[in-house]
Amino acid sequence: MPEYDGEIYPVLLAGGSGTRLWPVSRELYPKQLVNFIDEDSLVQGTIKRLTPVLEKENVRIVCGQEHYHETARHLDTIGLNPQGKIISEPCGRNTAPAILLAVMNILEEREDAVLFIFPADHVIRDVGRFHSGMRMAADLARDGHIVTFGIQPGYPETGYGYIEGGDRVSEGALAIRRFVEKPDLETARSYLEAGNFFWNSGMFAFKASVIIEEFKTLAPDILKTLSPLVKEGHAPAESEYRSVPDISFDYAIMEKTAKAVVLPSDFGWSDIGSWKSLYDFLPKDSRNNVLNGDVISRNTNNCFVLGHDRLIATNHLNNIVVVETPDSIFVSDIENSRDVKEIVNTLKKRDRKEYQKHHTETHPWGSSTVLEEKGASTVVKRRVAPGAEFQETIGEGIVWHGVVVSGKGKLSFRKKSVNLAPGEAESIRNPGSIRLENSSTESLVVVETRIRKP
Repeated sequence: MPEYDGEIYPVLLAGGSGTRLWPVSRELYPKQLVNFIDEDSLVQGTIKRLTPVLEKENVRIVCGQEHYHETARHLDTIGLNPQGKIISEPCGRNTAPAILLAVMNILEEREDAVLFIFPADHVIRDVGRFHSGMRMAADLARDGHIVTFGIQPGYPETGYGYIEGGDRVSEGALAIRRFVEKPDLETARSYLEAGNFFWNSGMFAFKASVIIEEFKTLAPDILKTLSPLVKEGHAPAESEYRSVPDISFDYAIMEKTAKAVVLPSDFGWSDIGSWKSLYDFLPKDSRNNVLNGDVISRNTNNCFVLGHDRLIATNHLNNIVVVETPDSIFVSDIENSRDVKEIVNTLKKRDRKEYQKHHTETHPWGSSTVLEEKGASTVVKRRVAPGAEFQETIGEGIVWHGVVVSGKGKLSFRKKSVNLAPGEAESIRNPGSIRLENSSTESLVVVETRIRKP
């Protein structure tokens, strides 16, 4: 059972696309929905990590509308009913509007709520210490403080922002002197030596009523613009939401408020912002390698090799990352692997679909996997979930051919219906609208071929 009553609401920020973890993380399948480390995705692991301190039924997740259904599926998979727990944004406007959107949603339910804000794509090694930190942060928040978790730096990291701590307040927290942007190496070393600088984790705790007052005072333009757009049970329209200022919570509130404190924390935190940071977090073998998938290595040291579908064989490699997916392979030295973001930008400029999606995409009705695209033909495997249906309108000049691999269902087209069973097939020229229905208790899997005929 949770240690506090229902006053505490964990809010997970699940926006962004994680371009530094391409080719696994993509625009339509971002890193928080990926299971890099174990059977749980990052968003699932974040939720599980909150218990027993917080009530997981109070979880709210802020994500993009395009990720709503997949996020809901991830909640349902771990036994958490997604109804009412997902707050979707029609477009990204940074963390200040996302947090305010969650605050306004929760205030409709409970006026004295205490919110914890967690990025959904972080990992923590020492959960016991993390729970202790949450308890202290909850007490500080009740006293009217706006708490941010500052991570004790273990080395001079140049990829994180820093927070300089000042005088001691209470519960081990320090007043905040200033926020510092990502430093160069020499400056990062000086911060480490000073002892009162902490990595900015992006995790917060505060009372909803306190933060609303701070928005009124410090960022009234955000509150004024967003308030009329929030209607009970409805997400804002994209055309309206784009008028909300695009600004981070740090810039809008934390760097201006007099109520902010930093809670020094040391619980094995990582933001999993790159292949290097994921490699650093994971356990290594005797050669200091992280090998996952069908991998055979010979004379390979200090490497991260992540396989998906195919055998990967390495020979005489040092300090290299290799990541394989069904449609792409990324190879880099580990130290510069975060530069993959520039490759993603190049893919986007060239309108390559690999920056945006995988061969397999999930949908509310199931999933689809592109098996082959060549010339005028496309081969796709569709999995229609039990009780669901897939429907699509197909243009003129197309021959549609479908073979049932497993399950049973019904195919409807041109006012006709055909019952399908494993091994059965149907070919249709110019089908118009087709519908695959699955009323059984097992998935319906159909391999379809579309060929454009002159």
